[in-house]
Amino acid sequence: MEPFVHWFRQAGPYINAHRGKTFVVSFGGEAVEAENFSSLIHDLALLHSLGIRLVLVHGARPQVEERLREAGRELRYVNGLRLTDADDLRYVKQAVGRVRIRIEARLSMGIANSPMHGARLRVVSGNLITARPLGVRDGVDYGFTGEVRRIDDRAIRLWLDQNAIVLLSPLGYSPTGEIFNLSGEEVATATAMALRADKLLFLSESPALRDSGGRPIRELSPSDAERLLAGPPAPTGETVRHLRQALRACQAGVRRIHLLSREVDGAPLLELFTRDGVGTLITADIYEGLRPATIDDVGGMLELIRPLEDDGALVRRSRERLEMEIGRFALLERDGAIIGCAALYPFPEERLGELACVAVHPAYRNSGRADTLLRYIERQAREQGLHRLFVLTTRAAHWFRERGFESAEVADLPVRKQALYNWQRRSKVFIKTL
Repeated sequence: MEPFVHWFRQAGPYINAHRGKTFVVSFGGEAVEAENFSSLIHDLALLHSLGIRLVLVHGARPQVEERLREAGRELRYVNGLRLTDADDLRYVKQAVGRVRIRIEARLSMGIANSPMHGARLRVVSGNLITARPLGVRDGVDYGFTGEVRRIDDRAIRLWLDQNAIVLLSPLGYSPTGEIFNLSGEEVATATAMALRADKLLFLSESPALRDSGGRPIRELSPSDAERLLAGPPAPTGETVRHLRQALRACQAGVRRIHLLSREVDGAPLLELFTRDGVGTLITADIYEGLRPATIDDVGGMLELIRPLEDDGALVRRSRERLEMEIGRFALLERDGAIIGCAALYPFPEERLGELACVAVHPAYRNSGRADTLLRYIERQAREQGLHRLFVLTTRAAHWFRERGFESAEVADLPVRKQALYNWQRRSKVFIKTL
């Protein structure tokens, strides 16, 4: 029971943070056919019960392909897009409808002794997507394969306000009454953009993203994602689609996009309610205005940290020391002014890193800037192979504890750092496992 109690306590801040937020969750038709689909449905019902406003977007690619094969139809793809003529569309509608009904049925389950008992979920679908044809591109007529023209975000918000789960299918309707076959990922992205959703989650059939050393990639900036798409080695298939849609959503103002492997049991819960998660987060928030410091920044950095040094919150650093250690620092910049900084000092022998000189201009405190710097330094530490991060502080103990740092002793510091510890200053020691 102890691990459960520990996890539940750790999840508390995330439960509070996510309540009332709008999440768009995208999953493919493969998820519907999987043996653990009931577990995914239970997890989504749990998110809803915790006060999260859910829009679910399902795909139906394998079901459509199976139905077309049964009907003896040829599967035709150009540039990864299915060509859909009038005859194909009839089978597409059948397959998508069956998948939607199956999902609605699972979300309606409430039998005793099941995780859905007493859930009483209301699920809403409808003609919420206006679409248009892709038309003829490079001489290819895509027929009834279309793209999203508009999402009825007002209607979706009204249903979410009434505590309903909104379920969207990869079909869209034109003002002239035509029906178009759409990409589920595009529907999810367009919906998240229209709603200005707090999160967009893609449940992928592909393995989790990893770096060249085989380590999981936990965070990406938009520029990192673009470099990943460019390769080498360039990703393929579903990963490419998800990364492209994530970039599109991020550029349109969706704050956080999560790429999760569906094969991980409970992936949405682990991603949303644990500190490190199990997927890849793509966001511009972490990196907006953030860059490595250069020698030209020393003057602005001194202006930022000097009041904190005078107040005793930071250890005093001379200009000469800052110039020598400038490569350790990251900066937050706004309109040409330095508004925040932090430094990472690695101790590779012990796989430890020191987080130092965390400072934010008074006008920008309590706005998440310090969290931005912390996440960036944590990412840098992981990339350098460090397993833990430590900090010495006299004033900000609670801030660090709230972000996963645990109280430690001077004896827990690297040997070289112990020798430099200032016993007159009596800074408290905190360590966080990365």
